[in-house]
Amino acid sequence: MTTADTSGRLPDAFLRPGSSSFVDFLGEHAPDLLPGRRLAASGGAGGSASGLAPHATTIVALTFGPGDGPRGVVMAGDRRATQGNMIANREIEKVFAADEYSAVGIAGSAGIAVELVRLFQLELEHYEKIEGSLMSLDGKANRLSTMIRGNLSLALQGLAVVPLFGGYDLERGLGRIFSYDVTGGRYEEHDHHSVGSGSVFARGALKKLWRPGLDAAAAVRVAVEALYDAADDDSATGGPDTVRRIWPVVATVTADGYRRVDDDELATLAEQILAERREGPHGGARA
Repeated sequence: MTTADTSGRLPDAFLRPGSSSFVDFLGEHAPDLLPGRRLAASGGAGGSASGLAPHATTIVALTFGPGDGPRGVVMAGDRRATQGNMIANREIEKVFAADEYSAVGIAGSAGIAVELVRLFQLELEHYEKIEGSLMSLDGKANRLSTMIRGNLSLALQGLAVVPLFGGYDLERGLGRIFSYDVTGGRYEEHDHHSVGSGSVFARGALKKLWRPGLDAAAAVRVAVEALYDAADDDSATGGPDTVRRIWPVVATVTADGYRRVDDDELATLAEQILAERREGPHGGARA
C-alpha cells in the first residue's frame, strides 16, 4: 500500500526535465484527466451521447488589413447553446483567447469543448514558460490538432469538438485561419471560414460581404452580419438579443495582441444592422 507523501514536496515527476508539452506530461502521469480519456475510461456512454450535453454552434472568422495598414483576424461566435430542440443557454461564450496572439472558437459539445480550450491555453502557457519563447502560429495549430485527435473516442460517441483557430503570425505579419475535422485534420483557410450548425448560411454571407482591404471595424461588421444571417435560417444560432442585451462575442487579433470588442460597441453596431434591415426590401410590416 502506497503511503501519501506529507512532506509538502512536489512529486518527482514535477521536478524532472522533460517535454515542453503539458498535454504530454498529463498523458504520462494522469491520463484520466485528459478530456478525451475520461468517458472512455469509465466504459463509455453506451452508444451516442450527443443528446446528453449542450451544443455550441456557429463561429465565423475572417482576415482583414489593407496593404499598408494593420493586419489580423476577426473571430466571432453567437451566444446560444442548444440541447435537442431546447435552448440550453442564451449567454454561452464560444470565442476565447488562446494566448496573446491567437483566438479559438468552439463548436460541438460545449462542456468538452470548453475543457479542451482551457487545456490548450495551459499548453501554450506551459510551452512559453519552459522554452522561454512563444510558440509559432503553425506550432499552435498543430498542437490543437493533436489535442482534437485525442478526443476521437468521445467524438465517435457523439461528443465531437470542432474548433476554429486563428491568430496573428508574428513571422509573416498577417492573420491566418485554421479549421479542423473530428479526427484532428488541420486545414488552413483563406480569407474567411465558418463552423457549426449555421456555418452554411454564415459562409454565404461571408462570400458576399468580405473583400480585400477591410479594416478592423469593417471586418467586425462583416462578422456580425454573417452571424445575423446564420441566425435567420438556423434555429440553433442565436442572433443579437436587444431585449436581454446579449451580443455576440467578437475578438480581433493583430500585432497588438488579442482584443475583445466591448458590448457597447457591439450594441451600437447591432442596432445599426437591425435598423438597416428593417428598412430593406424584406423588412418592416407585410402588406
